[in-house]
Amino acid sequence: MKEVHVAVGVVLRDGLVYICKRPDDKHQGGKWEFPGGKVDAGETVTQALARELKEEIGIDIQTSQPLTVIGHDYGDKRVLLDVHSVTDFAGEPAGLEGQQGKWLKLSALEPEDFPAANVAIIEKLQG
Repeated sequence: MKEVHVAVGVVLRDGLVYICKRPDDKHQGGKWEFPGGKVDAGETVTQALARELKEEIGIDIQTSQPLTVIGHDYGDKRVLLDVHSVTDFAGEPAGLEGQQGKWLKLSALEPEDFPAANVAIIEKLQG
């Protein structure tokens, strides 16, 4: 089974985090997630994160820091999440691909609303 390498951005501002809803027709559709996407061949995680956050939510990363790396097996798909916290960025996040997005307090993140691989991120943020 192939593993998908994903760059994930935890976009933070004033004690809030920006999350997006996955399209219903995608893997884990209808659940909330931290924005990001696949790391393409020849791309670094930082490059992939910058590209994905620009395409997906329209922000330009000024600074990001590695937060955690999570491997997760869904049974039908394996993912490797390379998670970075993004605290310095230009632009205002918005769902550029038609997805719903919102700012939420860290304490309001509910693990059951997210794909299982994201639960460890929420635990780290709320820890």
